Amino acid sequence: MTDTFISSASRELKIGFDQPFVIIGERINPTGRKILAEEMKQGDYSRVERDALAQVAAGAHMLDVNAGIPLADEPRILAEAIQLVQSITDVPLSIDSSIVGALEAGLEVYQGKALLNSVTGEDERLEAVLPLVKKYGAAVVAISNDEAGISENPDERFDVAKKIVERAADYGIHHSDIVVDPLVMPVGAVNSAGRQVIHLVKRLREELKVNTTCGASNFSFGIPNRKGMDAHFLSMAIGAGMTSAITNPLHEEVMQGVMAADVAMGHDVNCVRWLKKYRQPAEEGTSARGGRSGGRRRRA
Repeated sequence: MTDTFISSASRELKIGFDQPFVIIGERINPTGRKILAEEMKQGDYSRVERDALAQVAAGAHMLDVNAGIPLADEPRILAEAIQLVQSITDVPLSIDSSIVGALEAGLEVYQGKALLNSVTGEDERLEAVLPLVKKYGAAVVAISNDEAGISENPDERFDVAKKIVERAADYGIHHSDIVVDPLVMPVGAVNSAGRQVIHLVKRLREELKVNTTCGASNFSFGIPNRKGMDAHFLSMAIGAGMTSAITNPLHEEVMQGVMAADVAMGHDVNCVRWLKKYRQPAEEGTSARGGRSGGRRRRA
């Protein structure tokens, strides 16, 4: 079994094969959110604060923090957003950027052990990001694409993941600090997308012994009833061995699917978390066994 430990200043989180599934809240991301992007660019983080608190209240175990805003000072904005989020919640964070300077700016201010999002199999990216992972003692998301792009062949994506794990070992980074993203394709465009991920997650678990994650909403992109589709996809991915996902915890269908999968996989012992959330309180005057309370009426 492989456990990946992530932490904030005061809380440690374990991602692992025999652990409950880890929800990484996706909402702190200005991509496709024009109002949020403009606010963050202007130094207004009030919406970031609301999104952080709402996601934690909804059940997120971690939060992804992204500040990818065109023509903005991304390193500064990302560092400020991380400091704000860490000041109002104690969940660990995923530091998310395609810019190496922004990743390092986030790591410099982060309190705890962060999950760095991300590194790919491109040699230039590996040489830039892996030294940061080692320097700051972080864990890292490894995305299964390289200079050739994203292959539709899951075995080729496995080879890219294997390359990243092996290259990380050269820097003294243990495979337990690598969380592989097998890359979820939109099922509306690639009909075999679900089968690809399930096949790949099993290989990653059994052969590389790494934990896994994904951007879950990619699967349902472009089709109706996305929440329902994502919920069922994640349930099946969990059954195949996936251990975390970046998704929206405010979507009740998704959270219910994940919780049910945890029950089915034996990761919710005695169904405690499920019962706590969904068991209806007994009606007043009703006994625990379902009968009416009170003694038996005597006959006259």
